[in-house]
Amino acid sequence: MRGPLGAVLERYPITTEDGGIIRHNRKCRDVAFLVIFIAFWVAMIVNSSFGFNQGNPLRLTYGLDYKGNVCGDKHAHPGLHQLELKYWLNPNQVYQSGVTDSQFKLSNARSICLLDCPTPLEDSLSWVCDYPEGDMHLSMDDWIDRNYDYYEILTSEMKNASLQLQGPCYPVIFPSVNVYWSCQYIARASNSSLRHWKQMGGVDIKEDIIVDKSIHSFINSRSSVLKRYMADIGKAWPVLIVCGGLLPLFLSVVWLLMIRYFVAAMPWITVAFFNILIITVTVFYYLKAGWIGNDAISPIIGDHDPYIHVFGRELNHLRAASILMTFIMVLSILTSIAIVRRILMGTSVLKVAAKVIGEVQALIIFPVIPYSILAIFYMVWISAALHLFSSGQVVQNNCNTNCCAYDLLSEKVNCDHCCGYSVRYTPHIAVSIFFHLFGCYWATKFFIACSSTVIAGSVASYYWTRGETSSEVPVLPVFDSMKRLIRYSLGSVALGSLIVSFVESIRFILESFRRKLKVAETTPDSWFGKMVYHTSQGCLRCVEWTIKSVNRNAYIMIAITGKSFCRSSAIATELIMNNILRLVRVNVIGDVILFLGKLFVSLSSAVFGFLVLDTHKYSSGHNKLSSPLLPVLVCWTLGYVVATLFFAVVEMSIDTLILSFCQDSEEHEGTAQFAPLLLMETLNEQNDMQRLT
Repeated sequence: MRGPLGAVLERYPITTEDGGIIRHNRKCRDVAFLVIFIAFWVAMIVNSSFGFNQGNPLRLTYGLDYKGNVCGDKHAHPGLHQLELKYWLNPNQVYQSGVTDSQFKLSNARSICLLDCPTPLEDSLSWVCDYPEGDMHLSMDDWIDRNYDYYEILTSEMKNASLQLQGPCYPVIFPSVNVYWSCQYIARASNSSLRHWKQMGGVDIKEDIIVDKSIHSFINSRSSVLKRYMADIGKAWPVLIVCGGLLPLFLSVVWLLMIRYFVAAMPWITVAFFNILIITVTVFYYLKAGWIGNDAISPIIGDHDPYIHVFGRELNHLRAASILMTFIMVLSILTSIAIVRRILMGTSVLKVAAKVIGEVQALIIFPVIPYSILAIFYMVWISAALHLFSSGQVVQNNCNTNCCAYDLLSEKVNCDHCCGYSVRYTPHIAVSIFFHLFGCYWATKFFIACSSTVIAGSVASYYWTRGETSSEVPVLPVFDSMKRLIRYSLGSVALGSLIVSFVESIRFILESFRRKLKVAETTPDSWFGKMVYHTSQGCLRCVEWTIKSVNRNAYIMIAITGKSFCRSSAIATELIMNNILRLVRVNVIGDVILFLGKLFVSLSSAVFGFLVLDTHKYSSGHNKLSSPLLPVLVCWTLGYVVATLFFAVVEMSIDTLILSFCQDSEEHEGTAQFAPLLLMETLNEQNDMQRLT
């Protein structure tokens, strides 16, 4: 039977000294998609430039004062360097914002930035006064040294306004604690402060629990939680570099070297360490969720009364992640037990890959090139993402409520333009963020695909020349494969990575719609609607898995034949269908072991990320994280990407050898003429084992 490469092999005989079908005359393929990819990168640069120009990552961590300044911004007017805590001055405005039927919002309550949260005094009434302006003749440093209190030097008119809770000074009635850089009121008013306040003739101050809940709801809103998660990424960047970049690089290289020299033991070591690590990660989640021990995350920053307990939404997210990790851990352990009897079969396949790595030694080093490119890309991309997420416009709210306050510059109570400020995100910013996320996914898939294609071309050269090229010059096959990719096939790789990214994005959008419908309680009630919905989800997952599988084999045929992506996919699919039993029997267990190896590397990144983030540096002070959840997941993801780059050496070696063997067999009436001796022995062992079972 003539295979799909028959015409190619007849035109470019594989027995020629120049490398057979690997080095026949090629031409550029799928150029249009390469142009699209370049245009997309230009758009990514423009989009990121917008973020760098408009964004301010400080907004992700710190709040805005009543002037629209970001707390902690040294360039603000007045200068707010080190004044990072947002404090609401008027307790009655805080109370009013929490009343159910009230139109007043907490964002319109008068707030300033302080160095620490004020607490009531036991023997007198303490005050927090507005920024010193106008005739106050105080510098910001003097204001801080006076503990924000200059009530005693106010004029009688200003004192009367202060007693009406209109400023410029406001009484400290409620204790407060630093919760994510905002002073959270504790609804436990100081009796002595209230007594002094009433003796001075101050207006009535509400003491209801609403004062506490209003700020708590503001701090735990979805937008605030999302901003804190993004800020966590910015604070934990050294951890991401070490645990998400350098550590998986080291572990991946060690794993490849051990595959090269200790191939028989590596599957067992991989499975054992994988189970240990996934149990460790799950235990860490339980610890930080507070279900084991007393080390649960706390939203309170700095020293505080141990009897004060404040809960953030991040704790609920950690507990949900703990439950999910429990299911994944149980499933993983059961899967590991199920494949124990098949590990020997996978070991024999890995021996072939180890032989190739030994012959083409540059394969171990080559992934460092795409790794370096991706590392630079990720650093720039994450920085741009932080700026994009904070690129909204700071605008003054439009409120019709009473927010009158004393203006020190005009020396009178001002009721005009007294509304607060907030960061407003326009729809185009959401589009920019989605575009940025899609660009990251496409770029990642593209560079992984390029790496896989280069590896496939190197291994194919080893196969179709019976190993002669690699035994003479061990480095040349890799560089020749890189040259062919860059000169002829970048467009094809761009098309393949685009298809996977597009399908993934569609599935992500549908999943987002599903969650919104679930929240709105508008999911289909009829059995038909539910069936259609779940069927569509299942079909999308199947399509995604099929495309990923076909893409990997298409990259192999691109490396071998130099054909376009669609033509290479057709050739690879026909080869797979003609040899489906052989491929499944030989390759499935090897793929499972490699997948567990990737998880072993990425889980190691997650464990070390947990350990570093649990130190004092990231659990207190300016670098305190709201939750280790997202930085650990990013470390896990980066570790998996790095492992994918390096493990592709083994994965693509196996797939390329098997596909080449299948084509070789078809072209020579069932007897492969170019297969290495070890590959023939391995496949014969698989056939014998299959007959025994």
